[in-house]
Amino acid sequence: MFPDRLLRVVQLLSRLPGVGEKTAQRYALALLVGDENVPRDLGRALSELRDHVGPCSICGHVADRSSPDEAPRCSICRDSRRDPSILCVVARVQDLLSIERSGAMRGRYHVLGKLLSPLDGVGRDDIGVDRLIARVSSSDGAIREVLVATPPSVDGEATALLLSRELGALGVHVSRIASGVPHGGDLEFADQVTIGRAIEHRRRFG
Repeated sequence: MFPDRLLRVVQLLSRLPGVGEKTAQRYALALLVGDENVPRDLGRALSELRDHVGPCSICGHVADRSSPDEAPRCSICRDSRRDPSILCVVARVQDLLSIERSGAMRGRYHVLGKLLSPLDGVGRDDIGVDRLIARVSSSDGAIREVLVATPPSVDGEATALLLSRELGALGVHVSRIASGVPHGGDLEFADQVTIGRAIEHRRRFG
């Protein structure tokens, strides 16, 4: 149906998260018949991406490797206006971005990269617990609260429990994001875990 080179682009695009075969075909054809500068600029940007952008040496967020810093630091870790006493632990960079969009977190972050998942062979050492503990310990008490913002899934809860146990031993206050029925949601379509946590974390009204 497609020439081999175009088919190869479709196959590569379809490997991206959330991109199915039809969407990949639409993207590939748009690159082929659209502005000829777009695929050239995109190809150049992609080829430079892994060389010049990588994980922040402090929190694991994305950072510019082209900066003069020997160890790359992201914009959040460089921001002196952030509250250093609160450390929000997330599983992925995508979760960090979602929290940032809310504007509710003015502390700093720590990206695990993975969630604890024994069934998938992901254990304690695979999620970098020691790196997190070292960061909290080396703060000399500057970090007073660690907010665990892992998702309310089986793996997310297991990770939160592990972090609570290990960080609690350091004397730091460990908190967990509340979860429940989303704003505008209908109880009829909410699952049992969501309703249960909404009731468990209820607060006084008025």
